[in-house]
Amino acid sequence: MAALDSRPSTSPALRRGPAARTLQYLLLAAYVVFLGFPLLWLLSTAFKSAPELVSLHPTLIPRKPTLSNFGAAFREQDLVHAAWNSIRVSVASSVLTTVVAVPAAYALSRYKTALRRVSLTWILVSQVFPVILIVVPLFLLLQQIGIGNSLTGLTLAYIVWLLPFALWMLQSYVRAIPVELEQAAAVDGAGKLRTLVSVVLPLLGPGIVITVMFTFISAWNEFFFALVLLQSPQLATLPLTLERFVGSEGIVALGPLAAGALLATLPGLLVFALLQRRISSGLLSGAVKG
Repeated sequence: MAALDSRPSTSPALRRGPAARTLQYLLLAAYVVFLGFPLLWLLSTAFKSAPELVSLHPTLIPRKPTLSNFGAAFREQDLVHAAWNSIRVSVASSVLTTVVAVPAAYALSRYKTALRRVSLTWILVSQVFPVILIVVPLFLLLQQIGIGNSLTGLTLAYIVWLLPFALWMLQSYVRAIPVELEQAAAVDGAGKLRTLVSVVLPLLGPGIVITVMFTFISAWNEFFFALVLLQSPQLATLPLTLERFVGSEGIVALGPLAAGALLATLPGLLVFALLQRRISSGLLSGAVKG
């Protein structure tokens, strides 16, 4: 018999030389700078004075930082009320979408029927379907049932809009859960509902967190549905209110707009920072197929 090779094997990562690792880190750093530069420029603009905003030689760091843009933003527009409207709609949309998507995603993953193939096809088609083609029929439908110009109607529109994305994301997490765990629960006498609540949901936690996060951010930043469906100024969400910093003649109040936009990004950044570890583990677990 041929002698077995006793030399320890090394992974490709360990075989990389210092030059390759340095290049990898440089590319990663460049990518982070590329992603973070718009936010840095927004932060810089929010603290610049009016003369600096029209300067022919702009700088990243404000020469004379000022908080006047934040005061002007709150004086010119009711940002607090608009943010409250956005919070109500975004929270309700993300929670209700996830509540509907969890059992639907479980059914799509576990029951191999013709309806499953049709549903998956509908999910894929809905992601490439132009939103502008459905917003007018949706507007007329909501007007007919009496919730056209309301946050309730906007929330319902967001649920319909976000549900395909939530289903597609959650069904991949459900597939990663071993079926043997559910079979063991069935042997112990647990029904389908008990199995879903006691076995599947605890293991589906990271996927639920990811889904709630992304649906919340999508609803928080959404502009087009709110623009079409809401006519009353007191119902305006934060993206609609920020749009008012652009005058009728195209003149932009750049400083207050940057200040308001910076405040609008804080909820998403804060939630991502608080749940970063849970989000990372959820993304990794969702990438593993059972």
